[in-house]
Amino acid sequence: MLTPFHLRQSESGRALAAYLASGKLADLKTLFAEDSQRFERFHLRMHGVLYDFSKQPIDAEVWKCLFGIAREAGLERAREAMFCGERINATEHRAVLHMALRAVEGDRFSVDGVDVLPGVLQVRRRMLAFAEALWADPQVTDVGNIGIGGSDLGPHMAVRALRRFHTGPRVHFVSNVDRAHLDAVLAGCRPESTQFIIASKTFTTAETMRNAEAAKAWVIAGLGGNPEVIARTFAAVSSAPDRAADFGIPSERVFGFEDWVGGRFSVWGPVGCAVAVAIGAAAFEQFLAGAREADRHFRTVPLEQNIPVVSGLIGVYASVFRGLASWAVLPYAQDLDRLPAFLQQADMESNGKGVDRGGAPVGVPTSTVVWGEPGTNGQHAFHQLLHQGSEIIPVDFLAFREPTGSCAAAHRVLFAHAVAQAEALLIGRKRGEVEEEMRAHGASEEEIQRVAPHRTFAGNRPSSFWLWDRLDPRALGQCIALHEHRIFVQGVLLGVYSFDQWGVELGKGLADRIHGNLSAGGVHDAPHDAS
Repeated sequence: MLTPFHLRQSESGRALAAYLASGKLADLKTLFAEDSQRFERFHLRMHGVLYDFSKQPIDAEVWKCLFGIAREAGLERAREAMFCGERINATEHRAVLHMALRAVEGDRFSVDGVDVLPGVLQVRRRMLAFAEALWADPQVTDVGNIGIGGSDLGPHMAVRALRRFHTGPRVHFVSNVDRAHLDAVLAGCRPESTQFIIASKTFTTAETMRNAEAAKAWVIAGLGGNPEVIARTFAAVSSAPDRAADFGIPSERVFGFEDWVGGRFSVWGPVGCAVAVAIGAAAFEQFLAGAREADRHFRTVPLEQNIPVVSGLIGVYASVFRGLASWAVLPYAQDLDRLPAFLQQADMESNGKGVDRGGAPVGVPTSTVVWGEPGTNGQHAFHQLLHQGSEIIPVDFLAFREPTGSCAAAHRVLFAHAVAQAEALLIGRKRGEVEEEMRAHGASEEEIQRVAPHRTFAGNRPSSFWLWDRLDPRALGQCIALHEHRIFVQGVLLGVYSFDQWGVELGKGLADRIHGNLSAGGVHDAPHDAS
């Protein structure tokens, strides 16, 4: 079990706070001006990826304090406890071993002394054989994945991100209980050529099962009214085979996973079935291989050269010590348009906690507000706030050397914009530069004095830059797994449990009660608030 840790009360935490209060930390522009080797000292690499954090407000003293915090928090011990299958999800008495889902023969993952890998590999083989059969069947034109939360966001994001690798049927995702979502998907499908995957660990998730029942009725009605067709048109990703059987799904079409896999970390196993259907089993194995590379990096590389450790430390530094409550994730790749939403759930559901591991008020800001959109669209929307808003918002840019579209020239423009935005956030634009430019264009002195303040940028706005060679299954696996470990690092430093999500339960229970009240004719006599 992880022990409580109080970040601000730690020796290194107090030292960092005192250093920042002293005013000795130079601004970003000065840090760059005074150190021609700054990029060399503040970037990290692993196979196929570069992580540049030189545009973060870090100097040697901040760097020393951050790694002091990591060691005082017992980060290395906590990391090993997770990989060794200790029950670090203490409020649910569960291990945290989603890393096992991307393991290969010869790796070791166990819980309570029991090797879990044989079971993982057996389910993987079954799932990939099923996915491969759908992928290769010309009579299957469409596959619908019905799930919500981690059973939707991860596979949905991955399928969109790997669009260029699709060789199988069209894959659709339905998550919202709003029937409009299912209606929109079914409008483009035919019952005789559509398969469904119901992704619900317990096979009781309210939104998922309501959509599943509607899809089931659509299939039965479209295929002659015989309920037996469900056995050959539906599959289940669930650890409740009895409930799946009651629905009409035979055991050979049910793929389960253990309680040491949290929903938002589950795309690597059967929850990723829809991804394997879209890109094929071989490409899915590459997806797992990229994540496994990130696991090995995180577990074995020293803290100062460890990408998830450094990015996690930077996140905690921004939120706790600099009071920055927001984090923008900006992929300069249209195919990654769902990545910000995926990371939003992964980060905010994991570390959006109000009590620490000892059950006391946590005492520090925990998860930031995670949001974003692909570039360059965001430049014509919210980048105004990033450059000139009164609140400083740290930014992570993600870009790729090779084009993800069909035009290399367009990709050069896209890549130039990504680099330019990071540079613009750093350098800003001085008042004198604005005035000189306005004079050169014939503006009067009155107009210059009136307008120049509005065209001035302070700069010194922090960002990090992630650069991959290409967006392929391996790189996507790396990207997701590196960010999973970043979230774990932050949870350890913040002193919270990252792998439960009790905050989503209250609303679910109230919704069930209110639905019952509405079905009975109204809520006027029920014990709810007046509004």
